[in-house]
Amino acid sequence: MSHDSRTALRVCPLCEATCGLTLTLEGTTVAGARGDREDVFSRGFVCPKGASFGGLDTDPDRLRTPLVRSGGVLREAAWSEAFDTIARRIPALAEEHGKQAVGVFLGNPNVHTMAGGLYPPLLLSALGTRNVFTASTLDQMPKHVSSGLLFGDAHAIPVPDLDRTAHLLLIGANPLESNGSLCTAPDFPGRLKALRRRGGTLTVIDPRRTRTARLADRHAAIRPGTDALLLAALTQVVVEEKLGDPGALTGHLDGYGELTSAMADFTPEAVSAACDLDADTIREIARELAAAPAAAVYGRIGSCTVEHGTLASWLVDVLNILTGNLDRPGGALFPLSATARAPRPAGPGKGFALGRWRSRVSGHPEAKGELPVAALAEEIETPGEGRIRALIVIAGNPVLSAPDGNRLDRALADGLDFMVSVDPYLNETSRHADVVLPPPPPSQSAHFDFALNSLAVRNQVRYSRPAVPLEDGRMDESEILARLILAVGGGHGAPARTVDDLAIGAALERAGAPGALAEELTGRTGAERRLDLMLRLGPYGLTLEQLLAHPHGIDLGPLEPRLPQVLRTRSGRIELFPEPIAADLPRLRASLGARPAGLVLVGRRHLRSNNSWMHNVASLRGGTNVCTLQIHPADAARIGLAEGDTVRITAAGGEVEAPAEITDAVRTGVVSLPHGWGHSRPGTRMSVAGAEPGVNVNQLLDGTLLDPLSGTAVLNAVPVSVTPGR
Repeated sequence: MSHDSRTALRVCPLCEATCGLTLTLEGTTVAGARGDREDVFSRGFVCPKGASFGGLDTDPDRLRTPLVRSGGVLREAAWSEAFDTIARRIPALAEEHGKQAVGVFLGNPNVHTMAGGLYPPLLLSALGTRNVFTASTLDQMPKHVSSGLLFGDAHAIPVPDLDRTAHLLLIGANPLESNGSLCTAPDFPGRLKALRRRGGTLTVIDPRRTRTARLADRHAAIRPGTDALLLAALTQVVVEEKLGDPGALTGHLDGYGELTSAMADFTPEAVSAACDLDADTIREIARELAAAPAAAVYGRIGSCTVEHGTLASWLVDVLNILTGNLDRPGGALFPLSATARAPRPAGPGKGFALGRWRSRVSGHPEAKGELPVAALAEEIETPGEGRIRALIVIAGNPVLSAPDGNRLDRALADGLDFMVSVDPYLNETSRHADVVLPPPPPSQSAHFDFALNSLAVRNQVRYSRPAVPLEDGRMDESEILARLILAVGGGHGAPARTVDDLAIGAALERAGAPGALAEELTGRTGAERRLDLMLRLGPYGLTLEQLLAHPHGIDLGPLEPRLPQVLRTRSGRIELFPEPIAADLPRLRASLGARPAGLVLVGRRHLRSNNSWMHNVASLRGGTNVCTLQIHPADAARIGLAEGDTVRITAAGGEVEAPAEITDAVRTGVVSLPHGWGHSRPGTRMSVAGAEPGVNVNQLLDGTLLDPLSGTAVLNAVPVSVTPGR
């Protein structure tokens, strides 16, 4: 290590595992990254993404100054010009055409930055628009909806108690590649191996023999899209054979009788053909789950982004409830983050409602204040009052992540009067913007995990200040978003801290805390002061100074039972069989006789990428991180394909071509293409990604297939035809 080398601690922002890193700095450059062995949560674990932190941080393709469109061309501009342009255009469009003329898209990386957790709600409030779209309706919205209906709070998502469970049932999840999702758990692989070492059981339901499935005691290769049918059958067995006992939950349940009656038709024999699983196997899985001293069912994106995603997400928790494993150690529990609101007495709440408003064109119901991303293009294209004329995209690339990217690409190019992107790259979406505001690299940013700590398998809290100072000409992401809020909300020109001061005042008023507390807050920035306030008002009564005194984090202990305190339903109880679920069950019942006539498509995750936003890091390319169509040998032989052949995949939204990867890791009748690729459009500045662009799997979708309860796009179990390519 040279004389000017030093180390700095940083929580990794590159996936949901939130591992602690030790960065090696050469001056102000990140020269290396390794796991922080003293981190209270990750204990030194690091994956390839975290180890490549420096490559992402110093990527020469990252934008360093704002871009403003002039004469149809994006050129570098001063920050003042960028915000002046926004302040001139967006309020004028909203004044002329109404608030709904401004739309917002929030991408997945917002949950991986401190600013992304603090400022978007204030932006939406300033705009007053209902045209809000996020990556949630391409991912986890079914879980929010099912949690809202069951518990009255869309954010009350129980997570598996990985470190104490004796039996883990995973459905539609591949945490050895994803590092976990809606379940914040550094070293998920190590935790699963520890489960096996202590005599526990791992059951994996997945149409692919993933790395996670290879670790399992039992792998059931289900037919894609039938997860809800299988979960209903497991529930039916638990009920019929009287295997379950909700235990302490019994006094907090409403709708138990209606639920058990509704499950009667979903016997293992009834679902066997649709799921392509033997009825005896289904019964064995149910019996093993119910017999375990402590067990947890955990479902993720493979069971969410399907036609019955909300029903599947609901049945995951129904099984946890009926087996007595919800809210008990070793089962599925509700985390309590350090910045959560302090617990209130148990009792009835406001509940959770769906469809409080609908989209203008197709009448899609809102869920959790959001409309389906699949509806974004039509809301821009279709004339009439309320048409989206201006769009703000923060940390998102919906041209690649949403269905029918070609249509959205055209809508962004031809249908908008004005567009703003907050993004470090000129990517497939931000290339259409009139103003691009680039946040600094992660080494120059503070970090706190607001959302992900509320999903952690152990209560803990960690905070990272910037490892290196902002470069000249850069602007902190918190200041970027604060100035954006001021520009669109009529406060242009006011100091950025104005936004934070107003947020602090509002938070104190909501909490009934004395206004004088604002003067006691510490922190170098408005964002730090807001964090300090949230910690002080939170359940542990911590302060920012305490976090700074514990650079490896503070361990707050294992998850503990929290019912009925977390319930926000109108009844104050777990509403086991809510009306929207009951109304959707006939649709599931009708699918008992459905059989795909040909091949169906599923996605897949790569350990060395994260959706569409990490393909420009050279050290993460290659190996298994490639865009190929996986196909079973029997299907390949029938079609006449050899390894590496170009194959054409066709579906309702269009067609793409990719190399064939012939493998028995996928079951017959199933093909798999990874998500997030397709970096071939002109006008981007992502040289590494563009050199090996791959193809956009979402171009195969036309956007019409949605889970009706959550508005989530059906990304898995999509019928496709596969033929030899040109």
